[in-house]
Amino acid sequence: MIQEENIKIESLPKTSPLTIKKLKSLGINTYFDLINYFPFRYEDYSIVSKIAFLQPEEKITICGKIIDIKQNIARSGLKIQIFIIEDDTGKIEAIFYNQPYLLNLFKKNQIVSISGKVEKYGRKITLAPFEYELGESKIHTGRIIPIYPEKKGLSSKTIREKIKTVLESIIIPEILPEEIINFNDLIAENQAYQQIHFPSSKENLKKARKRLAFDEFFLIQLSSALVKENWKKERVNQQFVFDEKIKEKINFFISRLPFKLTSDQQKVWKEILFDLQKSSPMNRLLQGDVGSGKTIVAGLACYFNFLNGFQTLFMAPTEILAQQHYQTFEKIFSYLPDNEKPKISLLTSSKKIINKKIKEKINSDIVIGTHALISKKNQYQKVSLVIVDEQHRFGVKQRAELKAKGLNPHLLTMTATPIPRTVALTLYGELDFSTILQMPKGRLPIKTFYVPKSKRENCYQWIKNQIKNFKAQVFIVCPLIEESEVETMRSVKAAKKEYQALLKIFSGFRLALLHGKMKSKEKEEIMKNFAQKKFDILVTTPVVEVGVDIPGATIILIEAGERFGLAQLHQLRGRVGRNDKQSYCFLFTEKEDKNIVNRLKLFAKISNGSELAQKDLEIRGPGDIYGTKQHGFVDLKIASFSDFSLIEKTKNAINYFFNHKKLDNFEELKKRLSKFELEKISKD
Repeated sequence: MIQEENIKIESLPKTSPLTIKKLKSLGINTYFDLINYFPFRYEDYSIVSKIAFLQPEEKITICGKIIDIKQNIARSGLKIQIFIIEDDTGKIEAIFYNQPYLLNLFKKNQIVSISGKVEKYGRKITLAPFEYELGESKIHTGRIIPIYPEKKGLSSKTIREKIKTVLESIIIPEILPEEIINFNDLIAENQAYQQIHFPSSKENLKKARKRLAFDEFFLIQLSSALVKENWKKERVNQQFVFDEKIKEKINFFISRLPFKLTSDQQKVWKEILFDLQKSSPMNRLLQGDVGSGKTIVAGLACYFNFLNGFQTLFMAPTEILAQQHYQTFEKIFSYLPDNEKPKISLLTSSKKIINKKIKEKINSDIVIGTHALISKKNQYQKVSLVIVDEQHRFGVKQRAELKAKGLNPHLLTMTATPIPRTVALTLYGELDFSTILQMPKGRLPIKTFYVPKSKRENCYQWIKNQIKNFKAQVFIVCPLIEESEVETMRSVKAAKKEYQALLKIFSGFRLALLHGKMKSKEKEEIMKNFAQKKFDILVTTPVVEVGVDIPGATIILIEAGERFGLAQLHQLRGRVGRNDKQSYCFLFTEKEDKNIVNRLKLFAKISNGSELAQKDLEIRGPGDIYGTKQHGFVDLKIASFSDFSLIEKTKNAINYFFNHKKLDNFEELKKRLSKFELEKISKD
């Protein structure tokens, strides 16, 4: 037995190069990665029964000798493999279908263990096998069996065997202090890994899950706490001043805006202003519902930065959003006299700009763009503030890139994704947290309706009347299946198909199609034309983006609403309701499942994003409720954000650790933390 868990996966004995390749394609590069590939469910085959005592409908395991083998072929061509198994109490037929390779695998007089369901045909009982294994090793039968996600052509059986090999060859060292383990009634880490994969009882499985989930939350929160501690030790390049002259200019700017700041906007602005005057860099997350006015607060921060003689980088996740923020900033700063305005430029990777022009752009007071802003070729001299919109994974790696340019700016991250406070404090413990809850004056709540299939035609007719009589503009959203290259193409295909169908339904109206595979220039042109009311209806996949602002749009129709989490539906709903007119959201689904319908009806009743995010957490549990690929949240392997009690326990454990322990005295915890942080950086 060895205590090194980072052994390369290539060292796995009796494993083909093809299996190694498949494991690596799942991100499994070491033994430790493999044992952290957790089961998603379990089958209980722990009842081992003698053949004579079998009862119909039982799920059991038998162990016996193969005394006969035969294959029958049905009229349909179906091949039926029959194995007669005998123990010291009787015989039974184990019947397999279309698995002729078993005829070569199973031999007469071999001992075999089979788990399955007992079935009755007339007076005869047979066994419908689920799992089998030769001999009496009891890896796949006769116990609680882990079932793994079967990806890249790897079967649960193969994964199970490989994990068993690893667990028999390594000892997982303890990472937590003994006091934390005892106080929280946790089992040892080595025991937890054994029991999560091969539980000896349901009670031990529960204890294993609790221990490993505790570890996961502990590492996330410890990492965040250390980042926050180190961040406070950092010093900004230049400290800002807030003298009477600057205060007067800021107040003048606010007074020239065509709207009054809400009390929430004023509160958050004061928090940001306080941060910007400190010698340590700001690291703040600003969460505000769609349309709550986060951008104007960000604009005030940019203006304060400009008045101090420094530059702001404003990063958006997509070119469409970067273009939109550029237009918004141009508008809000147009209320200032020309000699008081900051110079604003737009810089994205698709813009083919000559070197001289790039140099001119990166020297602007506010540079708005995509991730291209921090590419190696762009060198900045006086950046003191970086604002990141809807990119939660702007983290260690990106900060290192800025530092390499000699910059140590204040950082403001903004999101419209509703995040329950418990989740935010767990995931973003290194960030200070601000929230805008109030909506700007004059905004009407969006009326939301679940539309059953029987009312679909009526809904289409109502939309037609709204376009004809009130010049309404409409979003129709087709679902994104998965965010991968293949699935995105399938989604694009589905959107094109839906678009063709909608052209017939809305004959005589002006429709446009927008999807993520279009070239940037084409997308920009379509959005511009839609904003200028050259189209009545925009058919789009949700890959076209959160934050898109078309004030004239008052109706959104979401196809296959069941494919989205409540928080994601809320993001989509936020594409409308951005003016003082009544807006509407319609939810379509082909499914008539009661749970789906109830969830969509629940969404229709709740307009508050934070409340919806909390409900989503309660309903969907540990699943990918935020769309991690889209929004960049930490991917939990075993813990659940809905386990508020465990989150609280790990938070208390972190406080105890910081007050009573030194990380340097816990070598194994440091190694694990280092591995966790490397994984985080690789996702940034």
